Amino acid sequence: MSSLKSWATPLATGTFIILAVTGTLMFFKIETGFIGPVHEWLSWALIAGVALHIAANWKSFTGYFSRKPALSIIGTGLLITLISIFAPVEKESNPRMNIIKAVESSSLEAVAGVAGEKSETIITKLSGKGITVETPSMTIKEIAAKNSKEEKDILGIIFEQQKKQ
Repeated sequence: MSSLKSWATPLATGTFIILAVTGTLMFFKIETGFIGPVHEWLSWALIAGVALHIAANWKSFTGYFSRKPALSIIGTGLLITLISIFAPVEKESNPRMNIIKAVESSSLEAVAGVAGEKSETIITKLSGKGITVETPSMTIKEIAAKNSKEEKDILGIIFEQQKKQ
């Protein structure tokens, strides 16, 4: 077990430091670079490190279950976990997602107006990318489905910036 202790504790400590920093940055909406993916994926390393740390220190760990302060902290942690998973919460709708859904359900004619272009110009642009549009009254969803594409791909073409020459 001593060899397990020699790397389980540093693994748990190292990943805790990374997750503490990235989690704090995420709390303050600072998600530059790889903060989000690093935080999500390295949480698995923290879980492994803590599980191995507990295994390496099992006798000491089980001793905590006979102490009221330790039981209170562990119990509170479990209670917060259960509440966060199972408590019914009214979700706020995300305005950006609502806008995207509305645009995806709109006709090409309507989206052309938002894009500041004529529907014929957009049909030509889509055609150049191998996407067929039967009529300008087709919705973005319909165009995507008929061409085995995703809506975001169609919208990406419609709203792509013209390269400056």
